[in-house]
Amino acid sequence: MAHINTVALKSYEVLKQAKKKGKPVIYHTHTTYEDFRGSIKGSYVLSPIIKFWTKKLYNEADYLISPSEYTKNLIKSKYLEKEKEIRVISNGVNINKFNKNEVLKEKFLNEYKSVYDINKPLIITAGLPFERKGIKDFVKVAQECSDYQFLWFGSSSVKSMLPDKIQKIIENPPKNLIFPGYVDKDILIGAFSAAKAFLFMTYEENEGIVVLEALSAKLPLVVRDIPVYEDWLEDGKTCFKARTNEEFCQKIRNIVENNVENLDEITETAYNIAVERDLLNIGKKYKEYYEYILNQKNR
Repeated sequence: MAHINTVALKSYEVLKQAKKKGKPVIYHTHTTYEDFRGSIKGSYVLSPIIKFWTKKLYNEADYLISPSEYTKNLIKSKYLEKEKEIRVISNGVNINKFNKNEVLKEKFLNEYKSVYDINKPLIITAGLPFERKGIKDFVKVAQECSDYQFLWFGSSSVKSMLPDKIQKIIENPPKNLIFPGYVDKDILIGAFSAAKAFLFMTYEENEGIVVLEALSAKLPLVVRDIPVYEDWLEDGKTCFKARTNEEFCQKIRNIVENNVENLDEITETAYNIAVERDLLNIGKKYKEYYEYILNQKNR
């Protein structure tokens, strides 16, 4: 069988070759028109082309995998020309790697104490600094919560591909916001261990691996109230949801100022979601699906 994760031209060659040899093709629906908009320069112009191309690939595959129920329903309603089986399998997280670590916390604080005032409450996020990820709103929240320190971790190698307005934000952020770019995994886990909250303001997501990492690290999670989180993240039970910048600021302040009575219970309950989506469990789901597909082929 062939299991394809990307939508480049080479992927289409793999698909056609597998089909020619009678091998079942599984396509992972990571890429969508909705997810591509608001990313690199020209993404709004290119998005219809992405949609046309992904529709072609997903329709020619025999089986599909989506990382969430939201993406599954999106693919079914807007991409498929006829009914096709779609299995939901999370991207997963390594719960043994993403957990609070006091040694790495101290390493992070020692490295960053010359960069910012480490006595300030720390709010972090991670991911490519796309407009879709809510970078403009993130800046506004940082400005509003000027007594807190904000860090946005994510590859800086894509900066030249970003719209000018986003490049200007990265080059001239508020004093209490830093864009460290890509950092060593130990430093990232150290930051997860030192932070008071993980702020994820994305407008569109197929799941959000960094969300799983925050849950795994038992770091209080503040997310935008968008459809992808409706069926597995519950406001006040496993996370904190907000829709406006004012709400985001208030949720963060409640966490930092200990105005959430059951915060430990919330992070523990949220951690159970990460356990369910641990890579070992995800591997078992892949194995089960592969075996199912091969059995279908041999009938």
